[in-house]
Amino acid sequence: MGRKISSRNQPAFPIIPQMNKTKNSADKDQQDRSKAEPLATYFHVHLVSDSTGETLNTMLQATASQFATAKPLEHIYALVRSRAQMERTLTEIDASPGLVLYTILNPELRRLLEVRCSELQTPAISILDPLLNAFTDYLDLEKTPKPGAQHKLDDAYFRRIGAIDYTLTHDDGQLVWDLESADVVLIGVSRTSKTPTCMYLANRGIRAANVPLVPTSDPPAELFGLHKPMVVGLVASPERLAQIRKSRLGGMNAEDTVEDYSDLEHIRKEVLRAKRLCAKHQWPIIDVTRKSVEETAAAILTKLSARKNL
Repeated sequence: MGRKISSRNQPAFPIIPQMNKTKNSADKDQQDRSKAEPLATYFHVHLVSDSTGETLNTMLQATASQFATAKPLEHIYALVRSRAQMERTLTEIDASPGLVLYTILNPELRRLLEVRCSELQTPAISILDPLLNAFTDYLDLEKTPKPGAQHKLDDAYFRRIGAIDYTLTHDDGQLVWDLESADVVLIGVSRTSKTPTCMYLANRGIRAANVPLVPTSDPPAELFGLHKPMVVGLVASPERLAQIRKSRLGGMNAEDTVEDYSDLEHIRKEVLRAKRLCAKHQWPIIDVTRKSVEETAAAILTKLSARKNL
């Protein structure tokens, strides 16, 4: 049976929520409306897959992010591989009409989905078709359809699992004697997203370790003798770090116990020291101030690729 994760009790497409009226005068009300954020448009999106649905979800997020007010209500139907599963999926689509994005390889199930969506006047888009057709034309090869082929238990899968295990055991300066077996070592002062970036890289099969730069002690000596791994310094603006650290201390009720940790001038010295260390050893630096973890990881992967192709 296909697994389904749906947004329950949600109104049908589209939905425009009403803003609350202010209790002030009509002029004040008009002024407030002129300054208000644009109204969000909520809509149903059905993601129908004969595999895990990860590809569909990624495509949906990438597309919806280009529309500031678009708020998709996701209905995910994974592992849909039989007619009975598809019939149940179509019943749900009929109940909450909206866009349908699908990755279905079985011709019979594709036809069933496409015909029913046409009857419902619901757009149905096979997101992989343009890429598959382009590959077929360019390579002059026939497709070998197999649902979930990218998730097979091959060498790449086990390398990824091994990378995750390595990253977990080499987090926050642990096992520094074993850093030579890493693909990349991230260094940086506190709160520069070293750990989440390492975990993201590990999920891409990269053995990533991280070493914190602590103002009260020197970096471990093992860091300076590395040959195989690429060492990358992560930095951020002192103002941003001060803001994050104050918030962290506030959550721990420890504002008065670690005074230097969130002091702006102290942080400026930390960041400057980190930059000088990277410059001295010719380690690349990435400023994460306005970067998401994904963007930071992408920049590191680009550097790794360039280094491998030298």
